[in-house]
Amino acid sequence: MIDKLEFFIALAQERHFGRAAEQCGITQPTLSAAIKQLEDQLGVMLVNRGSRYQSLTPEGQRVLEWARRIVGDSRTMHEEMRAARRGLVGHIRLAAVPTTLAMVPRITAPFQEKHPEVTFSILSTTSLKILGLLENLEIDAGLTYLENEPLGRVTSVPLQVERYHLVTAAGTELADRESVTWKEVGGIRLCLLTADMQNRRIINQHFAEAGVTVAPTLESNSMIVLFSHVRTGHWSSIMPYNVGKSFGFHDEIRLIPIVEPDAQHTVGLVATHREPFTPLVSALLHEARILAEAQTFR
Repeated sequence: MIDKLEFFIALAQERHFGRAAEQCGITQPTLSAAIKQLEDQLGVMLVNRGSRYQSLTPEGQRVLEWARRIVGDSRTMHEEMRAARRGLVGHIRLAAVPTTLAMVPRITAPFQEKHPEVTFSILSTTSLKILGLLENLEIDAGLTYLENEPLGRVTSVPLQVERYHLVTAAGTELADRESVTWKEVGGIRLCLLTADMQNRRIINQHFAEAGVTVAPTLESNSMIVLFSHVRTGHWSSIMPYNVGKSFGFHDEIRLIPIVEPDAQHTVGLVATHREPFTPLVSALLHEARILAEAQTFR
């Protein structure tokens, strides 16, 4: 049953029998047969399908909620028993919005010092994708914004307050200012994160409040790409102070606070709320709380 539920979760995620089978490491006929057996066992149709996948039935949507819960509990049980035998061992999958990537080593480094048998994989993506990945059990935790947009049923640990700065090369317009306004920044050539990023939506909101409509001449989902273009002197960007600082201070780069308003937004670690947490996620949340209490990110 657990295997069939995992196959069903994969099908709901991929919306395609072939891709779901590939993700599960089985053949498409094997996956199709498993879904049919699951439907027979439960006595309901789970999937609307003709020659190919179309959608989940209403019953399928409800079973998907149960499947995520049951598979999550099964994984937690296995991980807890493994931890009882061998200590904390395993792999943690993290996803982070680009503006939080600079803080990831502040979590992973002390964690791995305490638990050297644990490995990490880290994905940079949007805040909406993070919530979807958590829901589908594809990641264990995420680093994202804790305000502005709904998070759903998650456990969160606030880690840092973002304050926005103009990042610009020495000698460019506004480079010698002690502070600048959102309205002033709206009048220069900008490179910004892509529109699907929550950071960009926040920035757009502050520009709108200042009565400015901005059309950046370059967009990217990578902070490194943005910073590299700032260094050419042809573009400026808007970044949280900690992100600009993470690239190292250079004589040719200025970080200037943006005011009117002096906007602040909280980011932190999130994990799907469940009782109990897996030992790995529990230890990760514990590490995040230690850092937050020590005001490491403030």
